[in-house]
Amino acid sequence: MALPSDKQPASPQLAPYSAIADRLARLAAAVLIALLLTLLLLPLVALLLRVPLGQFVGYLGSPVVQQALGVSLLTSTAALLLTMLTATPLAYLLARARFPGHRLLETLVELPLVLPPAVAGIALLFAFGQRGLLGSSFRAWGINIAFSTLAVVIAQTFIAAPFYLKAARLGFAGIAIEVEEAAKVDGAGLWARFRLISLPLAMPGLIEGVVLCWARALGEFGATILFAGNYVGRTQTMPLAIYSAFEGGSSLEEGIVLSTILVVASFSLLLSFKLLVRNR
Repeated sequence: MALPSDKQPASPQLAPYSAIADRLARLAAAVLIALLLTLLLLPLVALLLRVPLGQFVGYLGSPVVQQALGVSLLTSTAALLLTMLTATPLAYLLARARFPGHRLLETLVELPLVLPPAVAGIALLFAFGQRGLLGSSFRAWGINIAFSTLAVVIAQTFIAAPFYLKAARLGFAGIAIEVEEAAKVDGAGLWARFRLISLPLAMPGLIEGVVLCWARALGEFGATILFAGNYVGRTQTMPLAIYSAFEGGSSLEEGIVLSTILVVASFSLLLSFKLLVRNR
């Protein structure tokens, strides 16, 4: 005797309605996807269409563009190196250790991810400005951090470091603890385990963090302009030069050229990361 099946065949009367519902769902999904792609890609296409190709090299050699490029490359690289040096041990600690206040510390160091840039700039002024918590002590030694190239590096590090920290922490957390424990049993010390096992295995996460951190540092604007100012050749990065160009401080075409460089640089960084991770 055959047992009744849990799955009943679809009613022939409902089949046409089901097909219509499927078509409507696909159509709605296609419209929503097209809307999102339009919002994400159309502005980039519109920007690239305004690039003065015939005069691109000429604008690229202008003093404003050259100085902004130099300041951006110098400060973003310094911010990236400072972040890698200081955030890597903290990322490993957050991924491996559990201690009172672990979640609180993790939340605090990731807070700049959601903090408005203007708030970040004011907070940096209150901390490192001439009358800030630490700025006054530095001023006694004749060191003024605010509105200097160092201020740009600090602002970029403050904003971009959490991107590296989060990616690195996830990279370390994805390593099976048994692998490190086996190396410990074999006599490997903490530094040897970190250098020979944890660091190579977490490399995809670290590379992702490097890409996100560097791209974010290159594009930092709000905290930089409040904490470091907009001084040509000293604190004016590419985003600040773009702002000045569109405010009438320099040629509009120079701003378009700098915008194009940032778009190409960001795209290249993301594409390089994807290729590196796939190859690994």
